[in-house]
Amino acid sequence: MSEPARAAALERLEARLGHRFGDRTLLERALTHRSAAGPAASNERLEFLGDAVLGLLAAELLYRRFPRAEEGELSRRRAWLVREQTLAEVARELDLGALLRLGPGELRSGGFRRDSILADALEALLGAVYLDGGLEAARRVVERLLGERVARQPEPGALKDPKTRLQEWLQARRRPLPTYRVVEVAGAEHARRYTVACEVEGLEAATLGEGTSRRRAEQAAAERALAELERTEEGP
Repeated sequence: MSEPARAAALERLEARLGHRFGDRTLLERALTHRSAAGPAASNERLEFLGDAVLGLLAAELLYRRFPRAEEGELSRRRAWLVREQTLAEVARELDLGALLRLGPGELRSGGFRRDSILADALEALLGAVYLDGGLEAARRVVERLLGERVARQPEPGALKDPKTRLQEWLQARRRPLPTYRVVEVAGAEHARRYTVACEVEGLEAATLGEGTSRRRAEQAAAERALAELERTEEGP
């Protein structure tokens, strides 16, 4: 993409976010993967910050939208709202993949389509908005991007996290429970990246999940395992 075309695309992104950056370097940093610039110049620190900002503002949004909901329901709703799959869907709607700066290897392997990279970039973008415009600016962006999804959330009973749903699916069929193991821990201390394998009887290979914590990586791996099992059960 030429520089003029990229500049125009970034302006369209700002319009979709409802936030115009005073410091464009923050926006560019949020869209730079470590494969293109190394950890020090990548979006990992912004992702770390954006993860915390998103957690707070998603909790606040749900607290206001569901005044009668108990803590357990609010926790399940937040987990669904900030999960990798949801964030990747939002990132695709913003066309973040086309704007990401990736190294040659990630470009060849289709990193611009990968859920984990897209979700991380969206969190980094929220971190950049927070630094550029403060908490109120970040709140407006979260409302704009996730407000409609809150209204379209499944019923509370269907909001169980992937590990719980996978366990219940296996128990209902009297099959052994899954096992999880950490395959890799990468990144600096402030920007750890975990890769976890989920091994389930009936699947030829373990499913992998990535995340900024072991728990999030396990959830991502469990979600992929459950999707594979459901496809296998449905048949061709």
